[in-house]
Amino acid sequence: MNAELFIHVSPEEMMIALLEDKRLVELRKEKRNVQFEVGDIYVGKVRKLMPGLNAAFVNVGYEKDAFLHYLDLGQQFRTQQKFLKQVIDQRNRNQNELPHVRRENDIDKGGIITDVLQLGEEVLVQVAKEPISTKGPRLTSEISLAGRNLVLMPFCDKISVSKKIKSGAERNRLRSILQRVKAKDMGMIIRTVAENCSEEELVAEYELLYQRWVKCINKVSEVRPPALALSEMERANAMLRDLLSPDFNTIYVDDEEVYEQVKSYVAQIAPDRLGIVKMYTGSVSMFDAFNIEKQIRQSCGKAVSFKSGAYLIIETTEALNVIDVNSGNKSKSASDQENNALEVNLAAADEIARQLRLRDMGGIVVVDFIDMQSSENRTKLYERMKTAMASDKTKHNILPLSKFGLMQITRQRVRPVMNIDTTEVCPTCMGKGHIETSVNLPEMIENALKQEVHKDEKGSIVLVCNPYIYAYLKKGFPSTILKWKWKYSWKLSVRQSASLGIVEYKFSRR
Repeated sequence: MNAELFIHVSPEEMMIALLEDKRLVELRKEKRNVQFEVGDIYVGKVRKLMPGLNAAFVNVGYEKDAFLHYLDLGQQFRTQQKFLKQVIDQRNRNQNELPHVRRENDIDKGGIITDVLQLGEEVLVQVAKEPISTKGPRLTSEISLAGRNLVLMPFCDKISVSKKIKSGAERNRLRSILQRVKAKDMGMIIRTVAENCSEEELVAEYELLYQRWVKCINKVSEVRPPALALSEMERANAMLRDLLSPDFNTIYVDDEEVYEQVKSYVAQIAPDRLGIVKMYTGSVSMFDAFNIEKQIRQSCGKAVSFKSGAYLIIETTEALNVIDVNSGNKSKSASDQENNALEVNLAAADEIARQLRLRDMGGIVVVDFIDMQSSENRTKLYERMKTAMASDKTKHNILPLSKFGLMQITRQRVRPVMNIDTTEVCPTCMGKGHIETSVNLPEMIENALKQEVHKDEKGSIVLVCNPYIYAYLKKGFPSTILKWKWKYSWKLSVRQSASLGIVEYKFSRR
């Protein structure tokens, strides 16, 4: 698979497009310098305790209080709170050293929020889900700092290795390396991409993550809640951290500052692949030059065509996302309806998997496939959907088709769904929904013709108008055009153009 990443930067926002074999599969649209992104760490203050929900509402500076559930506190929450209090009390400590605290007992998994939190208490939290619609951010107190190969987990003191690393010898090697270098009370998660990494790479990344944690704690000691303690890395770098693979052959950036950031990050995580980062300097917009804008327009509307006239209708509501599969003008003989339905449904499964990634649709997704009678075909469709979504790294769950032909998919939602307006303003009414009355059009054209005649320009006058207006102006004898020639200029000629709106017209010189 050939993967290319395109990073388009404007003063207000950044757009990141991922193409696999020249086909758009992921799109991110991020406002620059935005807060409350997934991964941001805040010092907040408990605003309200809700025993009925077993949760607290925390002020982190957003317009609405953020939600923190008891189960998201983490087992070592008491140790973390003790550590936070000590950091705040020791404001003049050595900035290169972290205070050491004695580990407290784990909190009870079946406890309630009032057992461990008090009104007005300061807490160190991380954004787990961005603000969506009318809801504020969702928080967790299980702090984690993610790198390409490792994830640092303060207060955990345990090393976990990805289950996808099958070799027992390799798992032991990775675990022993981190066991030697990690600080006390620091947990680590070794990610799948760390397999076969050298000791130098792992140690360097651990030091980088640890210094980010030290920077976060130093900021905590300087600010008053609510305040940002540590921001997630630049969105382009965050995507690279999760997406960069041997399949990548090019990363295009059209902004010099972001280009340097990306180049610096790639030099840290994969110095041998620094050559894939390229600065785009073309005169045409990068998204237009690589046909990305066209794919966005074709793929992000309400109706999406995917094969031989078949199409999807995609609707997003507050509660769920609904996708309807239609065969369109793809038809075969009546005796072959079952196979026709299976063929369309299988192709639809591939496109739906792409659309979920492309729009980053989360929550509940209900798909209304074309009805099929054969249980074997229904099983084929279910397996095809699971295969198509295997490359989606976002957590998801797929249920088999119901007796009504509906498939339910749940997909983790951590940020708002990607909505891109693919409509354009009508050039005739300019979006107002009303045009000038056609009865007055000949008079309006004649007034414009008078002005054109009095211009001190050489050449004959050419009037271009819609074919319907052209037919109206040419009918009868003497026609309106002939009257204008007699009255104003014999050098007037009229042409028709179907590209013009019903009341559009323009003059030119020939």
